[in-house]
Amino acid sequence: MPSTAERVQRLVVENLEIDGNPISEPVDMNSSLVDLGLSSMDAVAFARLVQTEFNVKFTPDHCGQLANLSALVEFLDSNGG
Repeated sequence: MPSTAERVQRLVVENLEIDGNPISEPVDMNSSLVDLGLSSMDAVAFARLVQTEFNVKFTPDHCGQLANLSALVEFLDSNGG
């Protein structure tokens, strides 16, 4: 079974685009979605995707605390993702 980090990377690569171009692998896990070039609307859509994929819920406080993809992975691992 893939690790949480591998699953998050797969979601990024398979679902996100910057200016119509897919994000290439490997994804820098120390990057935030904004660092990758995502709009806030795309970030919200990605958060919904992550919630569905990992069966977790984010509050606005959680989103503010998740500074990068590594922090997202830690959150998912500690919340049963």
